[in-house]
Amino acid sequence: MAYMFLVLPALSCATAISERQMSAQENTLQKSRNEQEGDHRPLVLVHRLPTFSLLSSDSLLIHFRLLDPVASAADEPLQEFLPRHGQSIRALLCLGPTPLKADILDLLPSLQLVAACSAGVDHIDLAECHRRGIAVTNAGTAFSEDVADYAVALLLDVLRRVSAANRFVRSGLWPQKPDYPLGSKLWGKRVGIVGLGSIGSEVAKRLVAFDCRIAYNSRAKKPSSPYTYYDNVCDLAVNSDVLITCCALTSETRHIINKDVLTALGKEGIIINVGRGPLIDEKELVQYLVQGEIGGAGLDVFEKEPYVPTELFELDNVVLSPHLAVLTPESFEALHELVIANLKAFFSNKPLLSPVRLD
Repeated sequence: MAYMFLVLPALSCATAISERQMSAQENTLQKSRNEQEGDHRPLVLVHRLPTFSLLSSDSLLIHFRLLDPVASAADEPLQEFLPRHGQSIRALLCLGPTPLKADILDLLPSLQLVAACSAGVDHIDLAECHRRGIAVTNAGTAFSEDVADYAVALLLDVLRRVSAANRFVRSGLWPQKPDYPLGSKLWGKRVGIVGLGSIGSEVAKRLVAFDCRIAYNSRAKKPSSPYTYYDNVCDLAVNSDVLITCCALTSETRHIINKDVLTALGKEGIIINVGRGPLIDEKELVQYLVQGEIGGAGLDVFEKEPYVPTELFELDNVVLSPHLAVLTPESFEALHELVIANLKAFFSNKPLLSPVRLD
């Protein structure tokens, strides 16, 4: 699954494995001491869909008691489970895209923190959290480098037709059709980034190495940025060979890439989406790709995941990926550490490390 939480990196080094085993033994000893001395660990509610697993929870269990309704032997609806525990829950750990709306918040009158295990928080009712005085944290920069790497990989794949060439060779067509269609180079391309936040900035940093000319659109111009700013996405598209969407999904950014933007991007234009599926009007995008009105696309996210429009399957100028951009052992290790740090900061009345703006 694209959102499975707290996966630790595989270790091939015997020393590293030994250290991990020692750490696990220390965790077990610490949990045993907790039980012997009386358990004073703060209670944290795990909010997840049944299809999402809480992995590598040992480190969390050293510091916190985890209440996981999905794993409860009672096997009862959340609306029946929470009323018995809601008064004592001050912090909630939200895994992946699990919706968190007013109906659940109503059952948690003491809730003060929602710690999201994702960079995007469009599945959480931020306005309702703000109204109730509930702080929200997200994955911060834990995924930024990995997503930026993936965005550049998708772009190179689309431009140089790497995946299409792989299919061409595997299908046995090379001896029959030696003149494979050429791709286009990345070097020197004009790249427009929609959302110059943590991920967008990392994308820009990588593309500067390809001598790309970077421009961007964000909610506001960033005084410290050396890149050209456009306050209108259509203007950005007109002046770009490639658009890369990295912004958060909000009511303002939903379908920010629409028919007008795709037209402005032009027949040779490439679009890469590593943000959220609904940032793009998918119906329009499919039509433009099928009709050859834009040059290609690299898509890691889709409007109604896991559904992917079947019209895209046969297009060699489109690279499809099942929401994998964030998935590396290193990024999950960073997320693991950040979640623990945010929860410890909250229960110690210290500043949160990755707070989400709610205003």
